[in-house]
Amino acid sequence: MIGIFDSGSGGLSVYREIVRLLPGERYVYYSDNANCPYGDKSREFITERAREITRFLLDRGCSIIVVACNTATAAAIAALREEFPDVPFVGMEPAVKPAALGTKTGVIGVLATAGTLKAS
Repeated sequence: MIGIFDSGSGGLSVYREIVRLLPGERYVYYSDNANCPYGDKSREFITERAREITRFLLDRGCSIIVVACNTATAAAIAALREEFPDVPFVGMEPAVKPAALGTKTGVIGVLATAGTLKAS
C-alpha cells in the first residue's frame, strides 16, 4: 500500500498521477488541513508532523510513503529517511535541476513557500 501526504489537498494531483501509473495499488492519502499551510511553520514543527503522519500511514499498512508537499520534503525528508530506514520515501523537491535540464534555455520560474525556500 502506498501512503501519500500533503499539508493540504494540493497533493491530490500527485495521488491522481500515481493512481494513473499504478492503478492496481491501494492507497492512503493524508491531508493535514488542520496545519495547512506548512510554509509559515518551523522546520521542527513540520518534521514532527511528518513523523506523526508517517507513523499513521505505517500503522495502516503503507510500505512506501510519498511526501507530496514541497515544504515537508525540504524540511523533513532527511529526518524521515534516517528515522525510518526500512521505508522508501519519495519527495517532491528539489525539482529545479530536472526542470532546468528539460528546458531549451535552462531558465525556469519557481513558486515556493517561505518554508520551502528556507529549508533548501
